[in-house]
Amino acid sequence: MDSFPEMAPALAELILLAAACLALTAGVFRSGEGDRGASAICLAGMAGALAAVALGPAGPAPAFGGLFVSDAYTAFMKALILVGAAATLVMTRGFREREKIDRFEYPALATFSTLGMLMMVSADDLMALYVGIELQSLPLYALAAFKRDNRRSGEAGVKYFVLGALSSGMLLYGCSLIYGHAGATGFDALAAAAAGGPSAGLLLGVVFLSAGLAFKASAVPFHMWTPDVYEGAPTAVTAFLAAAPKVAAVALFARVLMDPFGALVDDWRQIVVFVSIASMLLGAFAAIQQTGVKRMLAYSSIGHVGYALVGLAAGGVDGVRGVAVYLAIYLAATVGAFGCVLAMRRRGRAVEDIADLAGLGRDRPLLAAAFAILMFSMAGIPPLAGFFGKLYVFLAAVEAGLYALAVVGVLASVVAAYYYLRIVKLMYFDASDEPLDGPMDREAALVVAGASLPVLLFAVYPAPLVAGAAAAAAALAP
Repeated sequence: MDSFPEMAPALAELILLAAACLALTAGVFRSGEGDRGASAICLAGMAGALAAVALGPAGPAPAFGGLFVSDAYTAFMKALILVGAAATLVMTRGFREREKIDRFEYPALATFSTLGMLMMVSADDLMALYVGIELQSLPLYALAAFKRDNRRSGEAGVKYFVLGALSSGMLLYGCSLIYGHAGATGFDALAAAAAGGPSAGLLLGVVFLSAGLAFKASAVPFHMWTPDVYEGAPTAVTAFLAAAPKVAAVALFARVLMDPFGALVDDWRQIVVFVSIASMLLGAFAAIQQTGVKRMLAYSSIGHVGYALVGLAAGGVDGVRGVAVYLAIYLAATVGAFGCVLAMRRRGRAVEDIADLAGLGRDRPLLAAAFAILMFSMAGIPPLAGFFGKLYVFLAAVEAGLYALAVVGVLASVVAAYYYLRIVKLMYFDASDEPLDGPMDREAALVVAGASLPVLLFAVYPAPLVAGAAAAAAALAP
């Protein structure tokens, strides 16, 4: 019992670990019965973990000898991760059954990956950070190749694994350089070392560390895996990849740069500005050329990472608040968009070409309306939530004097609006050859509605999200 206070800040992680292990055990003894039982266990674990996060300590609570910390920032990001993971697990159940990938390993792997994401966000040491990243990544490699009889899925898994191993090597090399020049791996000790002034070795370590984290966030120039993996992996896996892991990666990026290396902001800001501009521009222009929905959403996600990094480049409380608000809005829009994609089938096959969306407004008006709302939000059109997400990060950049970065962001948003509006035009103004199959799965319909309503009504009552983001920012950048 004496060790419980030490473990209390990690209660959410312990609940997820127990759920994942129980799902594996139950799946072994109920082999051949699909993944319903394992999914129910994992979803219950995620709900319990979310409750533990909500009821956890408000102030900073270190654990495990300083390797782990829980505070308002980690609570906000963990809540987003858990909601995103649970939503994708719920809305993809029908898809997994139709595609014959409803095996118990799927929810168990997704839960282990979610556990790694929570550990990443709460890492207070470089070694804990690395362990969390690998725990997140290894199940994702298996999930990307989960459809074993499909060549594209296997290719996606191998490509993701090879490039992921390269990025992990770069990240670990950066950690070793930082340790060699700072003599410590704990974030508090690194912050003290950074406050004494930058050294060439320390800055080089931060560069390699940032490169590894940029890969996990699929930011340019480390984005090359994203379109192929998104396209090749089963759509259920792509939805998971685009939601929770993306939030975790950007949240970790912000924590690492703002916490131990906050004193070096003038040095690492140059890296973040470059990565942000490159991601916004490539995401905007490359997506225009895509004919597949999943590849288009892949480049769109790269662009959204660039917008989130605008807030990180700004730094300070306003910048981190902008990142937190943007990630929450991005998560809702992405989960909803993939829910719509999962619902579209024709002749028993999934619709993956953008041209196949023609006539959706007449065939499935409610689905088309939800998809249009989400596309308008991603484009940043007021008064939808996406407009305010971009407004927060751009205002933070202006306050920090990064006028060129804000201007590039606005221009990239204008370009990106083209491919979002093209989808709306196809749905409502083009005719379809044949209607889509049947109604949406009930679970997917509930998730799409749950994602669309906050996006639509954010302007009416933004206070809870903005207040939560402000508290998270104050904890990370006091």
